[in-house]
Amino acid sequence: MVTEPSQTDSDRGLPPYEEGVTGSPTTVGYDFNAYPRFAVTVDIVLLTIVETELKICLIQRGSDTYPVEFRHRWALPGGFVRVDEDLHAAALRELAEETRINLKQPGHLEVFGAYGDPERDSRGRIVSVAYWAITPDLPTPEGGSDASHAEFVPVAELEGGRLQLAFDHNQIAADGIKFARESLKHTTIATRFCPPEFTISDLREVYDAIWGTELKAGNFQRMVNPKDPKAKRKGFLIPVEGQTVHKGGRPAQLFTAGPAEYLRPPLMIPEETTEKAASKNPPANKATSKKPPPKTDS
Repeated sequence: MVTEPSQTDSDRGLPPYEEGVTGSPTTVGYDFNAYPRFAVTVDIVLLTIVETELKICLIQRGSDTYPVEFRHRWALPGGFVRVDEDLHAAALRELAEETRINLKQPGHLEVFGAYGDPERDSRGRIVSVAYWAITPDLPTPEGGSDASHAEFVPVAELEGGRLQLAFDHNQIAADGIKFARESLKHTTIATRFCPPEFTISDLREVYDAIWGTELKAGNFQRMVNPKDPKAKRKGFLIPVEGQTVHKGGRPAQLFTAGPAEYLRPPLMIPEETTEKAASKNPPANKATSKKPPPKTDS
C-alpha cells in the first residue's frame, strides 16, 4: 500500500522566504487563504465564595444563538474574539456583556487551557481559550447581550453530576476549578477573599470553601501563622500588632496579606480532608435530581 506524503508549505506553493532572501521569513507571496480558517473564542470559569460556599457563574443564551442540541442548557460565559482585541480584553468584555460583572477592578484572571477538538462545536471549527477568574464580593450576575440569564451556581452541583453544560463546558469548568484549587497550594491568592484585616480562622474558611475540606484549626494555624516558631512561609501573613478581635470568647490575632505571591513550601491538602470532602458530595443520580429545569425564553 502506497501512502501519499503529507503536504508541506512548499507543496502548497507558499514560499517561506522572499526571492533572493535567505535570512528571515516574509509574507511576500504568502497565500493566507491556502490555510483553513477557524474562529477563536474565550470561556471564563468565574468563581467566588458566597456564605462559605464555592460557586461558579453560569449563563443561558437566547434560544436562537445556540446549536439546537445545546439550547437552554447552562454554559460558561464567553464568546468570540474580535479581530482588533487580544484574548484578555475579549474575556473581560464577554464577562461584562453577558453577566454585568466587571473584573477591571482588583481580581484575578488567568489563562489555564485551550480546547480545540474539531467536533466540539457543530457550528464550525472553533478553538476556545479558557480563563479562570476568582474574586470576592461580586455583585449578583445579570444576563446581558446574547445571554438571557446568569446565576451563581454551587460548584457541588457540577461536581455531583447534576448539571450538564453546553459544548465541552463541563470539562472546561472541571479543569478551571482544579486549577484554582491547585493555585491555593502554591500562591497567596486566598488572602484576596479576606477583608484588609482578618483572622487565621477567616483564612481557613476560604481554603475550606475552595478545597471542599474541613481543615483542623490547630494544624492550619501552625502552617500559616508567622508567629509560630516552625512557620516557613515567609511573607504570607503579617500580624497587625496590638490588634485582636474576639471570636467566640477568645481574642484572635488580626493579620494582613504579606508581600509574597508564592508559598514556599506549598500548602498541601491533608489526605483525611480529601476523603471527607468526597463523602460529603457523592455523585448524584441524574434521574432523581431535584434541580429545577433552567429558565427558558418562552
